[in-house]
Amino acid sequence: MTEPYQENMISGNLVRDEARFRTLFDRCDDIVFRSFRLGGKQAALLIFMDGMVDELRVESEILKPLLSCGQSEEEWENDEWAWLAYQVLPTEKIAKKMREDQATQAVLSGDVLLLVDGVPGSLLIGMYSIITRSIEEPESEPVIRGPRDGFTECLQINITMIRRRLRTTKLKSETFHVGTLSQTKLSVMYVEGVAQQNLIDEVKTRIKNIHIDVVLESGYIEELMMDDRYSIFPQLISTERPDRATAMLAEGRVVILVDNTPFILIAPATSHEMLQAAEDYSQNFIVVTATRWLRLSLSLIALIFPSMYIAITTMHQEMLPTDLLLSIASSREAVPFPAIVEAIIIETAFEGLREAGIRLPRQVGQAVSIVGALVIGQAAVQAGLVTSSLVIVVSATGIASFIFPTYNLGLSIRFLRFPLMIIAGILGLYGIFIFLLALLIHLTKLKSFGVPYLSSISSMNSVGFKDALLRLPWWYRAKGN
Repeated sequence: MTEPYQENMISGNLVRDEARFRTLFDRCDDIVFRSFRLGGKQAALLIFMDGMVDELRVESEILKPLLSCGQSEEEWENDEWAWLAYQVLPTEKIAKKMREDQATQAVLSGDVLLLVDGVPGSLLIGMYSIITRSIEEPESEPVIRGPRDGFTECLQINITMIRRRLRTTKLKSETFHVGTLSQTKLSVMYVEGVAQQNLIDEVKTRIKNIHIDVVLESGYIEELMMDDRYSIFPQLISTERPDRATAMLAEGRVVILVDNTPFILIAPATSHEMLQAAEDYSQNFIVVTATRWLRLSLSLIALIFPSMYIAITTMHQEMLPTDLLLSIASSREAVPFPAIVEAIIIETAFEGLREAGIRLPRQVGQAVSIVGALVIGQAAVQAGLVTSSLVIVVSATGIASFIFPTYNLGLSIRFLRFPLMIIAGILGLYGIFIFLLALLIHLTKLKSFGVPYLSSISSMNSVGFKDALLRLPWWYRAKGN
């Protein structure tokens, strides 16, 4: 029986419902309306999106059974949709919807909508089928030893890749939609009993409070979920490696997967994890421990080396050996700029070449970044614009900046290098110490989902402190230490 018309409800009057959906999908030429008769008798309509639904499957798994079905009057009057779902259609992904907005959103998400004349509501049939790229090794996080698979742009594939590694019913996955226009699907995953409930609730609350029109990538929501939105440091971990995401889940973190992007977010983030690589736990613990100390040392070089050069050569020449001081002074005789201007020029050129190498095609970009740095550095020295010693300093700094396993942290350090150089040129070593002290205070105050950013190194007896500076062997971890 057709129910009286209610706004936003699917009435069961096929003529009226079809006209309503055609109005909603006006000028949407990729939406297919397919009329037919159920069992050769009752008028019915299929609505689906071309390109997101396999039409061959629609023909064989939906249309063919519906055209040939036959039902008794008693079966039909008891529950029409239940009879169709359980007796006629072979697919398991079926849901009944009564509201137009729910049905419309389902069609835009790749479901097939079934309307039958005289039957209020609709039936949604899962036939989502879209071509995605194959699983490949992540380019942003290469490893020598470890799994070679990386996340893709398909949310369901990404969830499956994590579940394949954590085969437990305690691994939970909850779905949300963000973006008033895009209605982007995202999934929040955590291990029940391992992740703290207040962390899970906080992540869900922040997702529900996101008000934005379009979400095309996880970076869109990352800024909206940070504790300190004006901090330059990343407050969520971004990765496209399933093994790293799984390891974080086992440690009690919450993973946020966004549809249409291979980059997932992990909360909360702490400082020491930014310097850990995915393969650290696949290599010998002694070698990895030494490598972590090397990364820490090089990260300091990447931040302060040019500033130290500026401060010492400008205001603290007495700290240099006489021979080195005379060598630097003689090379600076033909340079018309002070050390700070000289450093900013060559650093800007180096960063420009690095950015150009990223944006150009891979085969060309690598050659541009390497050859360009050599050519510009040599030409600048010969032209008397910069000294050879500064070119060495900037080159060493550039090499050190490549050691960051987390790209976002590398960006932060590269940005901080410029104001630090300016302060060093004005105040010398005192300015560097003041800047580093202010930076330490900022990091001490910084939190990620309520967890202090430096929490892993704040207590020397904590497991996090041991794992930050050392790579604990597996036999030590197995003892419960």
